[in-house]
Amino acid sequence: MTDSADIVRPPQAIIDALYQTSAATAAGELARLGVRNPHLVGLVSHTPGKKIVGPALTLQFMPKREDIHMVGEYQGVNRQLHRQVLYHTQPGDVVVVDARGDLTSGVFGEMMLTYFMGQGGVGVFIDGCIRDYPYAKDLGLGLWLKGVTPNFHTQTNIFPHAVNVPIACASVLVMPGDIIIADDDGAVVVPAALAPELAKKASEHSDWEEFTRMRLAQGGDLRKYYPLSDEARVEYEAWRQEHPLDERPLDGH
Repeated sequence: MTDSADIVRPPQAIIDALYQTSAATAAGELARLGVRNPHLVGLVSHTPGKKIVGPALTLQFMPKREDIHMVGEYQGVNRQLHRQVLYHTQPGDVVVVDARGDLTSGVFGEMMLTYFMGQGGVGVFIDGCIRDYPYAKDLGLGLWLKGVTPNFHTQTNIFPHAVNVPIACASVLVMPGDIIIADDDGAVVVPAALAPELAKKASEHSDWEEFTRMRLAQGGDLRKYYPLSDEARVEYEAWRQEHPLDERPLDGH
């Protein structure tokens, strides 16, 4: 079992820029950058309306084998890696867990999630479950999960194996320090090295979509405005000159 070095976090300016990006836009732009499937499939928001962007702490579970992980949650601090991942938390972090899709194992409960929140953690992403959901949902964290359960993890068939190592969450590779963008559409993994380019492309995408949304609401032709035709792009460029981004309302309308 392994507890690796802490993660390398991106500059806050990158996080701030990506916060303006939806999960849908991020997935589309990442596909254009060559990342075929960044979506953590099956992880559903259990905190509707929540938007999260943050660097990933990672936790890997493995199938339980009795000679490696004995029965009993509190048998030695080195066996409590589901706790130790949270000790790395800095403000703005998220935790991403490879729980092997296990729907009977509660990876975290109310007390551990309260600790995570108190350290500044903002989001939890598990291809499995948490317990104590009636309390956890009100902590202010964003929760993207496959489900909830009354069980804690030692009642079931997996055990925490490694912290801050590459993991496969929902069959998607997540490296420590990768950025997660999540909203009600789902959660998307942004490779850390691509984050600056994604922030730039997503900002451009959001800008022309604002123009397109306005024109379509006014009765404009879908074929002309989505995506922008050559004729519409000329119109968009003129609109952008007349409405500089820094002079627009913060909600983009």
